[in-house]
Amino acid sequence: MIHCMMPREFMRGGCGSMALKIFNSFTEKKEVFQSADGRVGIYVCGITPYDVTHLGHAFTYTVFDVVVRYLKHLGYKVTYVQNLTDVDDDILRKAKEEKRVWKDLAEENIEEFLDDMRWLRNSQPDVWPRSTGHIEETIEIVRTLEQKGHAYARNGSVYFDIDSDENYGRLSKLSRKDMLPVANQRGNDPRDPNKKNPLDLVMWQAKKPGEPEWPSQWGEGRPGWHIECSAMSIKHLGQTFDIHGGGRDLIFPHHESSLAQAECATGQKFVRWWMHTGMVHHDGEKMSKSLGNLVLLKDLREKYDPDTIRIYLLSHHYRSSWHVTPGDIAQAVSREKLFRTVWMNSSIAQGDSFDVGHERNGFFDALDDDLNIPLAFDHLESLANRVQKNRGAWTPEARDFMKIAFSILGLGNQR
Repeated sequence: MIHCMMPREFMRGGCGSMALKIFNSFTEKKEVFQSADGRVGIYVCGITPYDVTHLGHAFTYTVFDVVVRYLKHLGYKVTYVQNLTDVDDDILRKAKEEKRVWKDLAEENIEEFLDDMRWLRNSQPDVWPRSTGHIEETIEIVRTLEQKGHAYARNGSVYFDIDSDENYGRLSKLSRKDMLPVANQRGNDPRDPNKKNPLDLVMWQAKKPGEPEWPSQWGEGRPGWHIECSAMSIKHLGQTFDIHGGGRDLIFPHHESSLAQAECATGQKFVRWWMHTGMVHHDGEKMSKSLGNLVLLKDLREKYDPDTIRIYLLSHHYRSSWHVTPGDIAQAVSREKLFRTVWMNSSIAQGDSFDVGHERNGFFDALDDDLNIPLAFDHLESLANRVQKNRGAWTPEARDFMKIAFSILGLGNQR
């Protein structure tokens, strides 16, 4: 059932003329979002802290910040979990290149990331689980998978046998032939002599000289990437939870593999809704650390305020891939100025007739239609322009609605 906490004057027939629909990457269609008890568990894959925050990170986490804010506005009790993958091949590789202690490198980038998220006014997740803090839970899932015949140990490492899961590929919809090149681009080692199948997933990696290690029944080593998220999400949200999110590039192999490992271990449905954000492109390529075409948040912080960057990011639909262009950010600067000017300089005009029903209903209809935040912004801009034409005078209803809208979108300068 959908719970709604909007003031009654802002309701549109209970919780509105539309029920909230979210595109489910698993079914590849929009589905009415429901929770039987009014509670929602959300797990969003967090950063691997081997470098600083770029615009792609900011886009994903700001989108999910609005998802959390809107669900809370509708009356749901939300538990938001965002992990930190604080031990990983990329961290170890970069630490070695820079001749640094891997823990120090990870901690430095985590602190910078958290500071960037605070600057963006992204809500603090309820839980920040770290991979290194869930070694026991990870080992337990690996042990369960081995006992159930879904995993095998060789030379101190343990692998998930993808052939033991006949449904492997159900999220990504990729054939086995198409999986291999994608997996290889994203960290898979097809030449590992211990593997039965080049696509098998390493869940426990035998220790290597100079790398961190923890004890296990298979020998000292460390967890693999995909199994960490299976362990952390189940630990904090249970065997089945509502929303699992992240960038679209995580669908395969990461989310596909986390899903397979979790469901084979528990025998339960892992996630009800999968949500994925589009890719951010710069200089004609997907923005990535490996390509060196990053737009860093720390550089944008020197030029713009948080509201401008939030508006800039949220002016793109969360499922769309988009390119960084000067025109888009100029539009965000203009829109932020309009909102700020209208909000700060306008007065309440008690006697004026000023019906905000069209913009208000349009705003909530847009959010209910798979979080169409760009369209929601258009309705707010329309209202702000009407206020200006009304000689800068608000009605209490218009101002109250705008305050609620700004809160949902996480805009802070106007409130």
